[in-house]
Amino acid sequence: MAQTVSVNFKLDAEVKKAMEKVCKEMGLSMSAAFTIFAKKVGREHRIPFEISADPFYSEQNIARLKKSIEQMETTGGTVHEVDYND
Repeated sequence: MAQTVSVNFKLDAEVKKAMEKVCKEMGLSMSAAFTIFAKKVGREHRIPFEISADPFYSEQNIARLKKSIEQMETTGGTVHEVDYND
């Protein structure tokens, strides 16, 4: 039988609670779910789902937001047009 080791890490309490609930609904323990994840990562040499950045925080969008805030502060909050082609 393979040797088992403990791995400790921190999770937000709400994230843990939600994961425990879903695992229970699937008949899994959190340990089993993490083991499945770890085996898949080891076998495929990749994270087994897509990870992407929220486009809201892109440099282009942040620059557009800063420009809009500057216009609002300069004009006292009047309505202005936004050029989406910047």
